[in-house]
Amino acid sequence: MRYRTLGTNPATHRKVSVLSLGAMLFGTRTDEATAFAILDRFVEAGGTFIDTSNNYAFWNTGSQGGESETIIGNWRRSRGIGDEIVIATKLGARPLAPGTSYTDNAEGLSAKVIRESAEASRERLGVEKLDLLYAHIEDPDTGLTETVEGFAALVEEGTVGLLGVSNHWAWKVERARAIAAAAGLPGYEVLQYHHTYLRRRTDIPGQLSQDGDIGVFSGELQNYVRNNPALTLVAYSPLLTGAYTRTDKPIDYPLEHAGTPARRAVLDEVVKETGASANQVVLSWLIDSDIPTIPLAGASSLAQLDENLAAADLVLTEDQRARLDAVH
Repeated sequence: MRYRTLGTNPATHRKVSVLSLGAMLFGTRTDEATAFAILDRFVEAGGTFIDTSNNYAFWNTGSQGGESETIIGNWRRSRGIGDEIVIATKLGARPLAPGTSYTDNAEGLSAKVIRESAEASRERLGVEKLDLLYAHIEDPDTGLTETVEGFAALVEEGTVGLLGVSNHWAWKVERARAIAAAAGLPGYEVLQYHHTYLRRRTDIPGQLSQDGDIGVFSGELQNYVRNNPALTLVAYSPLLTGAYTRTDKPIDYPLEHAGTPARRAVLDEVVKETGASANQVVLSWLIDSDIPTIPLAGASSLAQLDENLAAADLVLTEDQRARLDAVH
């Protein structure tokens, strides 16, 4: 396993594995015994970075979420896990009532919600300090200054280490970071967005915005992170829920455009040359890209996890990377 450092402040920065384990379905579609086995194998292989959220996975149960955090907390206590494992969680997209959703009834990012939801996450996870806490989605009803100050207060109190942001427009990320910097407060250092080898159209309205897909690592965000090397990108859904390797998993509509067949053809060439799976090539491509990236991949079985873990040791040649990158 290889490792990368999150954050620049010596007091809060953390060294993590270059592959993050997504725990979104733990406690709902993935039962506790299977989740424990996956977590154990991940740690045995040197994995140290686990991702969850306070709303996972409400859509599977009609609840408000929290099942994933609870499973991880149970696992931590049963295994005696300490701060050697970095757990990232998110807040802001938890439904305010069972049977509702983040699209119409999200908790938001007010200072009150940030404090109360972070405390609830700490209780479910069984930790005194959240290693990395993300603003999960935008809150148009709360001013950015209140949100920035709300997160910063928890860092200054010692109940949160690093701060991150997901599913926000690039201009809001920059504005929030500017507000924090001007006030001498800790700001977002980790960005979590959807990113993969196949390119997704960003002009198609998404669940969170009519102006395009707010959760995609777009060209503007790529330029922003490239010019702010202290930031870390975590790429969610890098394997397209199996669409790279499974014929029963068609790619999403935003990926169906003229550039996709050409990129897929080069990917298939590299798969044949390496003897690796398409999933492993995609993960390796992300890990060693010109924008250093930590892929966030879930697993519902040990076989899926083992396939993903092997990607951390796969290093593509300069020629292979150049060919993968050259297709537009």
